Amino acid sequence: MDLTRTTLRLYFGKLVFGPGKADLLEAIDSEGSISAAGRRMGMSYKRAWSLVEEMNTCFETPLVESARGGAHGGGAHLTDAGRAVLADYRALVSILLTDGAARIAAIGARVGGAQAGSDVAQQK
Repeated sequence: MDLTRTTLRLYFGKLVFGPGKADLLEAIDSEGSISAAGRRMGMSYKRAWSLVEEMNTCFETPLVESARGGAHGGGAHLTDAGRAVLADYRALVSILLTDGAARIAAIGARVGGAQAGSDVAQQK
């Protein structure tokens, strides 16, 4: 059974941008709502809103724009900057997985007996 996973996290000062935030942006884009995106991802509205605020504050241009609910409903959508950041991140992941596949396999071939920490977990 192959348990190899590759996760790309980018660190820019206080901002960490990785698969969770990318997935949240995609969910907001498809759902048109921060709360619906949070539900889809199994997180609270407060957590989803907090992540959006973090991204909007850390980037020069907000990635998500939202409107309060009310009689005409609210909603949220990605800005052009949000779409660009998401596309760039997904492209980087694709490059890593395709161009880096041989190196990832080479590292995996050197993994010893305690693969994924399973032996360590059994000893505790």
